[in-house]
Amino acid sequence: MARLNRLQNHDMPENASAYWGGIFFSLAAGMMWGLVFVGPLMLPEYPAALHTFGRYLAFGVIALPLAFLDRTELKRLTRTDWLAALKLAAIGNVLYYLFLASAIQRAGGALPTMIIGTLPVVIAVCANLLNHQRDGRFPWLQLLPSLGLILLGIACVNHVEWAALRQNPDADTARYFTGAMLAVGALACWTWYPLKNADWLRGHTDRNPRVWATAQGLATLPLALLGYAGFWGWAWITQDPLPMPLGPRPWNFVGLMMAIGLLASWLGTLCWNAASQRLPTALAGQLIVFETLAALAYAFLLRAQWPEPLTLTGIALLILGVLRGVRIKPL
Repeated sequence: MARLNRLQNHDMPENASAYWGGIFFSLAAGMMWGLVFVGPLMLPEYPAALHTFGRYLAFGVIALPLAFLDRTELKRLTRTDWLAALKLAAIGNVLYYLFLASAIQRAGGALPTMIIGTLPVVIAVCANLLNHQRDGRFPWLQLLPSLGLILLGIACVNHVEWAALRQNPDADTARYFTGAMLAVGALACWTWYPLKNADWLRGHTDRNPRVWATAQGLATLPLALLGYAGFWGWAWITQDPLPMPLGPRPWNFVGLMMAIGLLASWLGTLCWNAASQRLPTALAGQLIVFETLAALAYAFLLRAQWPEPLTLTGIALLILGVLRGVRIKPL
């Protein structure tokens, strides 16, 4: 999931085919990544822990043949490097998706997707606050309009979701609020991750970023195995009625986990790398918004309903805020 750190600095595309090819690949990456937001909605009877450990177990298995191809470079990594990869995998993969899947199952797909969609601008804000400014400091006065548009967009979507919740006599408002807080936790994980990942990459300029991504995939595999085994043991101790190890719909679960592991974790990154090779960094950063749009589209398709006008307004405000924010150049 190291997509924000795989953006490469390139000049403007030399020809139109490279430009439109980059747009196509970024759109494809966004459509793949959007799947992770609807997985928990497709199997709501499965707890977020199973969604998380199942997804990364599948991704870890997929990473094994990649590790074989990169085995020579992987041997160059030191114990300190592997500990760093383990920490990044634990927070940027496992903890992030545990928060996100929990948030989606509690608050629905729309609000958590909007909150995660603020990521490009939130990273710039945190880089300022934490003095993580190797690339320069972002001017606060130029960031404020973007933040205002983003907050207003989230407020619009939240108003619609909250109003629908209040009209349902069986709705659990505390569960919705908890879901929103968990989405903020997921956002915090994925704000921390690219900043720390960038520190390692800049401190090891002689290493291949692809190999570092493979190392993180390998580090995720034992975490997913331990997490899955731990949840299985907890379910047995507490006599949870959920049938283990694959739940009440085993084929659906295995198929969904493999699909997300293959399409979102592997193919999505592959498409994003292809887009980054064809587009300038400034434009590629803006096109991360395709992920948010795809996730929202999938969520409303599952609901079998068209978004409310205020929801569409909120989505438009979020997009404007993010696009305005990523255009800001650091000083």
